[in-house]
Amino acid sequence: MALRAPPRLLLLLLQGPGGPYRGLSSEGPQEPLPVIRVPQPLQLRRGAGARGGPAPRAVVLRPGPLLIEARRPEFNQPARLTLGRWERAPLASRGWKHRRSRGDHFSIERTHRQVPALPAEAGADGVAEHEHGAGAGFAALGLQPRVLEALQQAAPAVVRPTWVQLRAVPPLLHGRHLLCAAETGSGKTLSYVLPLLQRLLSRPRLAAACPAPRGLVLVPSRELAEQVRAVAGPLGRALELCVREIGGGRGMGSVRRQLSVEPPADVLVATPGALWKTLKGRLLSLEQLCFLVLDEADTLLDESFLELVEYILGKSPIAEHLADLEDPFNPRAQLVLVGATFPEGVGELLSKVTDLSNLTTITSPRLHCIMPHVRQRFLRLKGSEKVTELIQILKHQGEDKPASSGAVLVFCNSSSTVNWLGYILDDHKIQHLRLQGQMPASMRAGIFQSFQNGTRDVLLCTDIASRGLDSTRVELVINYDFPPTLQDYIHRTGRVGRVGSEVLGSVLSFVTHRWDVELVQKIELAARRRRSLPGIKRAVKEPLPPIELTG
Repeated sequence: MALRAPPRLLLLLLQGPGGPYRGLSSEGPQEPLPVIRVPQPLQLRRGAGARGGPAPRAVVLRPGPLLIEARRPEFNQPARLTLGRWERAPLASRGWKHRRSRGDHFSIERTHRQVPALPAEAGADGVAEHEHGAGAGFAALGLQPRVLEALQQAAPAVVRPTWVQLRAVPPLLHGRHLLCAAETGSGKTLSYVLPLLQRLLSRPRLAAACPAPRGLVLVPSRELAEQVRAVAGPLGRALELCVREIGGGRGMGSVRRQLSVEPPADVLVATPGALWKTLKGRLLSLEQLCFLVLDEADTLLDESFLELVEYILGKSPIAEHLADLEDPFNPRAQLVLVGATFPEGVGELLSKVTDLSNLTTITSPRLHCIMPHVRQRFLRLKGSEKVTELIQILKHQGEDKPASSGAVLVFCNSSSTVNWLGYILDDHKIQHLRLQGQMPASMRAGIFQSFQNGTRDVLLCTDIASRGLDSTRVELVINYDFPPTLQDYIHRTGRVGRVGSEVLGSVLSFVTHRWDVELVQKIELAARRRRSLPGIKRAVKEPLPPIELTG
């Protein structure tokens, strides 16, 4: 019977001067055992685990809806999973700066089936709102019966107030200055138009040597001025108030004729350039101003408009305290700023014209976040492949849904790209409209309104169509050129999934350049962690000492 050697003795027998050997006897061939090399990332990961560091969290795919759906399934993320703030995220776009990534894609799926700006109906309140129309929802905000009746006549489709309107209307009716930061398509226009008109009903018209509106709405583009007038005009007519708009590019003769028409304008909707010219030419006075609104304030406070806006604010009698608003024969203006994003220096500007202690700030909880009800798809392409992809999408859009009322917005980063792309669509017999800032005013007039009315279902445009315009018909937004900033991406995607839209819509972005990939990675990371997009200021800084503006 053979004796069994202890394990340690066997180890010494197997080990020789040249290292480990395969054979048990020293007479056989002495071949070294294969060496298994552990990759350095795995060594570092195992070392971190041995030192007690956090081990990487494995994403376990389970059946159910997805938040992120990628071409490579290992980058899918279930909707029930939310990555932690400091947790490493497996980004589907991580390798997109390499040319071999062309053709890759991923999408952020919708997790909500209704617009978040609409509060959920609850109990008897929701029933009452549907039974009695708009008045039942808006009456609790403090609006007068006359204003509620005008709202029901002018906008019967408006059944209940949105989240923004519920929080913005009461402080405005109490005379507070307001800064409202909320996502696009949440009903911000109506939230200031209703208090504006109700305030003018309680203020007398005073004699003036030149046209002197009592309400002023400042907007960055002519198209947005037309849209605000279209919203406020029917309400004003029902309340016997006159609403007019003036925009640049038409010459001072046209502006002079608009201002001289009787009756004089109670509410004026204007662009900064046109209003600056009328004030310089003494065609208009702001001495009787009771209500001043800066719509799309982030754009108005940009460098391109800032000097004009500061001049206009210097000519406006803005109330410093609530008591200043009580004297009807010495008008002082209530100040309102609304927008989807705000620049860093907004607090400094406001501190020059009013006391920020009288400023009420309303911030939406969804501000600067990825819209959960809009599907957003990102496609990595070569620059030469974008035209072919766009034409195929536009042709399939019409074939798949011939009876659809949805429309397509195609965004480009320059006016020359809009024109060049328009010629290509003409060659392929794709009917469309074009809208870009270098067009003369006579050509731009009514283009977006024609698109809204259904004259054409495709609109090629620059970012001039991304600010504030109500696009409830739009079903698909295509970023032919990826937007240069995250703010621009927020505004572009806000053209779909708006309050009143028939469909929630979707967004498709072509990703071409390395700097595009960096923005896409920030968007994907924010979506996986369900956090707001980074680098966008959402708060007003501490006020500076008041400084008098010279006009």
